[in-house]
Amino acid sequence: MRQITRYFILVIIMALFSDLGYSQDPTTYQTPPKAIADLIDAAPTPGVSISPDKKMMLLLSQPGLPSIEEVGEPELRIGGIRINPRTNGPSRAFYYNKLTMRTLESEKEIPISGLPQNPRMSSVTWNTDGSRIVFLNTVANGIELWTIDVATAKAKRLTDAVVNSAAGGAFELFSDGKTLLYKRILADRGDVPEKPAAPAGPTVQSNQGKAAPVRTYQDLLSNKFDETLFEYYTTAQLMWLDLATGSEQPFLKGIFTDFSASPDGNYVLVSEVKKPFSYIVPYRSFPESVRIYDRKGGMVRQIADLPAAENIPKGFNAVPTGPRSFTWRADKPASLYWVEAQDGGDPKKEVDVRDKMFYLDAPFAGAPKEGISFNLRYAGLTWGNDGLALSYESWWQTRRQIVRQWQPEKPAAAPVVVFDLNTEDRYNNPGGFQTERNAAGWNVLLTADGGKSLFLTGQGASPEGNRPFVDKFDLASKKTTRLWRSEAPYYETPISILDMEKGLVLTRREANYEQPNYYLRDIKKGKITQVTNFPNPFEGMKGVKKELLKFKRADGLDLTGTLYLPANYDKARDGELPVVMWAYPREFKSAEAAGQVQDSPYEFIRTSWASPILWVTQGYAVFDDVAMPIVGEGDQEPNETFVEQLQANAEAAVKVLHDMGVGDPKRIGVGGHSYGAFMTANLLAHTDLFAAGIARSGAYNRTLTPFGFQAEERTYWETPETYYKMSPFNYADKIKEPLLLIHGEADNNSGTFPMQSERMFAAMKGNGATVRLVMLPHESHGYRGRESILHMAWEMDGWLEKYVKNGGAKP
Repeated sequence: MRQITRYFILVIIMALFSDLGYSQDPTTYQTPPKAIADLIDAAPTPGVSISPDKKMMLLLSQPGLPSIEEVGEPELRIGGIRINPRTNGPSRAFYYNKLTMRTLESEKEIPISGLPQNPRMSSVTWNTDGSRIVFLNTVANGIELWTIDVATAKAKRLTDAVVNSAAGGAFELFSDGKTLLYKRILADRGDVPEKPAAPAGPTVQSNQGKAAPVRTYQDLLSNKFDETLFEYYTTAQLMWLDLATGSEQPFLKGIFTDFSASPDGNYVLVSEVKKPFSYIVPYRSFPESVRIYDRKGGMVRQIADLPAAENIPKGFNAVPTGPRSFTWRADKPASLYWVEAQDGGDPKKEVDVRDKMFYLDAPFAGAPKEGISFNLRYAGLTWGNDGLALSYESWWQTRRQIVRQWQPEKPAAAPVVVFDLNTEDRYNNPGGFQTERNAAGWNVLLTADGGKSLFLTGQGASPEGNRPFVDKFDLASKKTTRLWRSEAPYYETPISILDMEKGLVLTRREANYEQPNYYLRDIKKGKITQVTNFPNPFEGMKGVKKELLKFKRADGLDLTGTLYLPANYDKARDGELPVVMWAYPREFKSAEAAGQVQDSPYEFIRTSWASPILWVTQGYAVFDDVAMPIVGEGDQEPNETFVEQLQANAEAAVKVLHDMGVGDPKRIGVGGHSYGAFMTANLLAHTDLFAAGIARSGAYNRTLTPFGFQAEERTYWETPETYYKMSPFNYADKIKEPLLLIHGEADNNSGTFPMQSERMFAAMKGNGATVRLVMLPHESHGYRGRESILHMAWEMDGWLEKYVKNGGAKP
C-alpha cells in the first residue's frame, strides 16, 4: 500500500512540475484590433526640463516603442545589473530621440543643430549656470558623451564611444560649469574573457551560523566566470574633461558605485567596490570603500571600509552597521555628512536613538564631529543655510514620519518638530518643501521674508479627489497659508516655482478631454499663460466617459475606483456592459487612511500599453484602479486577513457596477500586473465573482519568496500559515474560471521569477483548469518591445472576447 501511495504522489508531482509535460501553442506575433494598436502606438508627450536660471525649457521627445530586435540585443545578467556587452551600458535604457529648446516667455521653439544622427540620448543634464547641456548618446558599439552650447544652440561630440555606463552614473558635472568627471572604458582591458571549457571546481557558498535573511534578488553572480565578466565590464577609468576645450586627464581606476564632487569642486567623494564579490546581494551591496580625494587624485581620507551587506537584520527598517547615506552639505564648500545606526541596524531592538549623524569639514582631519540624533530611522536631509536645515526620519511599522528643523552650525541645539505625520494619511499630507539651485548648482531650501518662510507643494488629496496646491509656511508659527489650489474642472500640478516674489509658477494643466500642457501661472494676479501646445495623442478616446466612483465595503470601509464607459454609451439603450476590472492591492495600518480618495476625476483620459482602459474602445466598461485595501490595525498584520478582505473589496466593486446598471455581474473579467496578478489568481481561487482573469508578471507561490514580499516583512518560518493561505498556487485546484497568464521571460523583479507563472500554469493544467501561458521573449517585468506589447494586447483581447464579453459562462 505504501509503495502504491508513493507511486501516486510521484505521478502527481511529475504532472504538476514537468516543464515538458504540457503542449505548446505555437504562434507568431499578432496584433490587436486597430483601435487598440493605434492607442499603443501613440507618440509619447515630450518631457520637460527647466534650466537652472528658470528662463529656458528643454523639450525631450521619446520615440515610439522599440522593436523586439532592439529589446533582444545581447545582455549580460550579472551582479544584479543587466549590461549590453556591445555598448558597455545598461541593456534596458530609455532614450530621447529629439531635443528642442525654447524660452519660457515665448512659444517659439529653438532647434538644436549638430545633434547625432539617429540619436539615442539619455542622462540629459544642465550645467550649473545653464550655459551648457550634457548628455550621453548610445551608438551601435558604445556610448558617447555630448554637449550643447545653449547660447548658440549647437551640439558637439566630446568623446568617442568609450563611456562606461555599465554600473551607476556615468558622469558628474562640477560647480564651475565647465568641468566634468566621467567613467571611461579601460583602454588596455583587452578582449572579452572567454568562458572556460570546463570549470576549475565547484561553486561553494557557506555561512558560519550567522542569520543572513535577504530578499529574492535576481541576476546575481553565480560563479567565478561571472565575477570575471563583472570586473571586465564595470572597471572604469575616471577621467577629467573640460567642456570647452575637450581636453582630458586621468583620475582614478576602479569599480565605482558612486562619485560626487564637493560643492566647491575641490574634492571628490568616491565609493569603490572591493573583493570578495557577493553571490547573494546586488553589486551596490558588495564590500566597498568610501574615500575623499583631491583634484589631483590624492587620497585625503578614508571615510568607511564596509563589508558586503549580507547580514542585515530582518525587517523593513533594518540597515547595515557602519557609516551610510553620505552627502555633501549643499550650502557649504566642502562638508561631508553621514549617519550611523545606533541599534546595530536592528529594528527589533528597543532604543531611544536609532541613528546618529556625523560630519567632517575640509580638510577632513581629526575625529568626525557628532550632529543630530534620530529617534526613528534616518530618511533624508534638505539643506538651507547655517541656521536652517530639515531632517526626515521614519518608521515603517507605524507608518510615521517626522520632519524637524535644526541649525547645522549649532548641532547641539534641540531640533524643532515641523511635522509629525502618518505616511498613509493622504488628506493631511502637507506636501514637500521646495528648493532652488544655489551658485554651486546644489538644491537648497527656497525661502522668503528674510529666511522666515518656506514653500510647500503637494498632491492635495481630499474627499473630492486630488487638488494640487502651493502653500507658504511660516517657520516661527509652523502655520501654512494657501497661495493657490487646483480648481475644477481642471487638474493642475505645480512643476516649478519660478519667481515667488512675482508669484510665477510653472504648472501642468489637464482636463478629461484636454491634453496636459505647461502654463505660466501668476498666482498673485490669477492669470495663466499657455507655454506648450502638445497635440492630443489619444484621439481614439474622444467621447469616453470618466467617473470617479465612491462606494463602501460590507464592513463600511470607503472604497473608490475610476469607471470608463464607451463613447456614445446609453444605459437605457445598451444596458449592462461586459466589464474589465483592474486593480492592485495595498496594505494599510489604518482603516481611515485606507478609505481615502486617491485619484482625481479631472485628470486627462490617457492610456498606455499597460492600461486596461484600451478596452473601452471595444465596448467594455473599464473599472480601473479599483481600491483593494488590506487593513491591519494595531498589532494585527494586514496579511492575516488578506484573502477575506480581497473578497470583500471585490464583492463591493461588483455590486456598485450592478447597482448602477452599467456592469453585467455575469460578464466581469478581473486582471492586474505584478501584485495585481497575484490578486487576480487569489480572487479566482477564493470567489465566484468573475467570468475570467488576466494575470501579468505575477508571483503565485509565496514560499519562493520566504524572506518577505511586498509589505510583508515576516519570514515564511515566522508565519507559514499566512504564506500558505496567501499563495493561490496552493488553491490551483479550486480555480474554475479561465486564467490567462502572461510573463516576460527575462523578468528581473524581485520575487516574480518567470518560474512563478510556469509553475502556476502546470498546477492549473494538472487540475484540469482552462488556462493559457504566454511567455514573452526578452521581456522583463515591464514589457518594452512593440511586437511583445501588441501581442500581449491581442492575447488579452481574445481572452476577454471569448470568456467575458461573449457569454461569461464557466467552461
